[in-house]
Amino acid sequence: MKRTLIKHVLESDQIGGRVKVAGWVRTRRDSKGGFSFLELNDGSSFAGVQIVVPGEIENYESEILNVTIGSAVAVTGELVESPGSGQRVEIHAGNVHVYGYADPDDYPLQKKQIGFERLRELAHLRPRTNTFGAMARVRNALAYATHRFYQERDFLYLHTPMITASDAEGAGEMFQVTTLDVGAPPRVDDAVDYSQDFFGRPTFLTVSGQLEAEAYALALDRVYTFGPTFRAENSNTRRHLAEFWMIEPEVAFADLSDNADLAEAYVRYLFQYILDHCSTDLEFFNKWVDDGLLARLDSIASADFRRITYTDAVEVLSKAEVAFDYPVDWGVDLQSEHERYLTEVAFEQPLIVTDYPSDIKAFYMRRNDDGKTVAAMDVLVPGVGEIVGGSQREERHDVLYESIVAKGLPVDDYWWYLDLRRFGSVPHAGFGLGFGRIVQFATGMQNIRDAIPFPRTPNSAEF
Repeated sequence: MKRTLIKHVLESDQIGGRVKVAGWVRTRRDSKGGFSFLELNDGSSFAGVQIVVPGEIENYESEILNVTIGSAVAVTGELVESPGSGQRVEIHAGNVHVYGYADPDDYPLQKKQIGFERLRELAHLRPRTNTFGAMARVRNALAYATHRFYQERDFLYLHTPMITASDAEGAGEMFQVTTLDVGAPPRVDDAVDYSQDFFGRPTFLTVSGQLEAEAYALALDRVYTFGPTFRAENSNTRRHLAEFWMIEPEVAFADLSDNADLAEAYVRYLFQYILDHCSTDLEFFNKWVDDGLLARLDSIASADFRRITYTDAVEVLSKAEVAFDYPVDWGVDLQSEHERYLTEVAFEQPLIVTDYPSDIKAFYMRRNDDGKTVAAMDVLVPGVGEIVGGSQREERHDVLYESIVAKGLPVDDYWWYLDLRRFGSVPHAGFGLGFGRIVQFATGMQNIRDAIPFPRTPNSAEF
């Protein structure tokens, strides 16, 4: 008999029909009447299904009474209406096959409450918990909604390389990729001879697919990437990962205002989608993780995002009667505490902050006519701060060349990027959204390490 996912069983109206389900046991209770109750969950839904196992089945005493939390079983039986509260249907088992036991003396998920830090040490088992099963389903829904949003708007999905010779951010915090013997690399005049390396030059794991996406946007009008990116920043905060997924759209014939419109529509679309399709998982997070989550998601999904300039934001912050850890002055980068004050206290709504000082932004951002700022934008939301960062890209060859030189970057590494400004250049814009941060926000999880299946952070790459 073909197996049915538990989520479909719970929605089924085929009362009296036979079904087959399989999953992992969450609880087992034995009745004095000679039968047992199993709660079975296969991860397809937050709720499991109750299995009533009669003592008359062949392997009841030899196997069923040895089943414990974490054991894997398959059940074939009759779907009936449940007489108890909290569940519409249950399964009266006719056959139970035990695939694998979980020794209760060793299985680490026996306890009702296990802290998130401990669960990070059990990353291979934590998806069996309510919290991380729900996180995975919300993350999946956000990924699906991402593709649906861009496909509905005629974007092409683009796979950009993970190995690159260009530093898209110009920050130098990149993981190097090499086949050379790092203990004794070949040398020429006391310098490493990269001509003997696999690619014949220094190469790195990418921090962004943006530069390559621009090349395709300047031929195909609108594209988006959705893939892994890497930062070798030695940062142990609740907001940083060494490996994370980014969504990066690039649009030709677009300016900063168009870019802001797209980012706002995308963020609102994501939250409305999960409100419509992940209600049970979100209710769990709202009850056990963040009791303001549902109200916040709903408000952002339906709210207009206010737009202010960086200069105006600094003025608001400088007048705030708050002792910030990082002093605020024009020309400094805004910190998370500043972003959250703006969204949670000063304006009480999502913000799009534009026109940042050129000295604190990347070389590729379009220089404004004032000579001091660039056409950059950050989307800020309550509870997290920055969730999207983007800009109108510099389309003028001479200005881009000057910016590369001014930032102290090797011009030769960007010859092809400059070429795009020589051959049919047009105004274009794009942004990046860190997928882990949107998952973190959407679930209320306080640490981004709990918003990705297997987090990669300094001194942590075991799984």
